[in-house]
Amino acid sequence: MIVLQPPGKAVILAGALSFLGLMLLGYGLWIPAKARLAQELIAVAWQKTLAGESEVRPWSWADTWPVARLIPPKKSSALYVLAHASGQSLAFGPAHVSASAAPYEADNVAIAGHRDTHFAFLKDLEVGHEIRLETTKGIRTYLVTSTHVVHESRTDLLKRSGRAELTLITCYPFDAVIPGGPLRYVVHAEMTRAYDADLGSAILGADPAGSRPNKPADSPP
Repeated sequence: MIVLQPPGKAVILAGALSFLGLMLLGYGLWIPAKARLAQELIAVAWQKTLAGESEVRPWSWADTWPVARLIPPKKSSALYVLAHASGQSLAFGPAHVSASAAPYEADNVAIAGHRDTHFAFLKDLEVGHEIRLETTKGIRTYLVTSTHVVHESRTDLLKRSGRAELTLITCYPFDAVIPGGPLRYVVHAEMTRAYDADLGSAILGADPAGSRPNKPADSPP
């Protein structure tokens, strides 16, 4: 008669490690898949918004919705800007700071994002780079005029200023091991063109570089 021996500790441990490895692999595959699905749903919500609907939530339990589309320079894909900069909304993309002007207004529009994901490109922005912002009213073009590091207490940078400008903000430094430090990296840009979807014409803003011709355009930038 054959007597079956119980598996040894080494076998049990190997099996447990294999199971854990499969779980981690599945989790690692699920996270990017979830992120891609979220972006597709947000994209659909944005198209509905452009068609005239308001506060279109990308999924039924979402507490945010797309309010603009940010188009950085030298970046293959645009970023959807979500309403209300909070921990939940920032997990899915950059978000609009409610204290600032609405994305379609000719005032200071502030947008926040995580330094290690959606706003990692901020460290590569330089003075003179163009950033476009698609809104429900048309497309705004901004020219980067400065980048600087400030303390988190500088909340005045996120409020209305009366000037047509764009403020992008993220945590700093970009390679910090422990998140949540007191420093913030700020990119400031001023509007140079605004294509109005209703009027079908371009309205030029201030040209901080002084190098762009001051004449109307016949099509969006």
